[in-house]
Amino acid sequence: MGEQDVGAVLREAIGVVLRLGGPPLLAALAVGLVMSLVQAVTQINEQTLAFVPKVVAVIAATVLLGPFMFNTLADFARLLLDRLVALGAQ
Repeated sequence: MGEQDVGAVLREAIGVVLRLGGPPLLAALAVGLVMSLVQAVTQINEQTLAFVPKVVAVIAATVLLGPFMFNTLADFARLLLDRLVALGAQ
């Protein structure tokens, strides 16, 4: 396994991390922004008011995108195992 192969695997790993972590983080960001606006308009400064909807949004995003996330991770694991087998065959 050369340096180019290691670089390709690392690049793919970073892409997988972004595809797996991005949707829940974006959901939390969007809900946090909306809740901040609501708190600014109503002048209610309660920390749990922003925390609970974020948790619900992250859980909802994870449940809705679970199959996509699982398939992405399974494809990456398959790629790694195929490269490992190919490395052992050399």
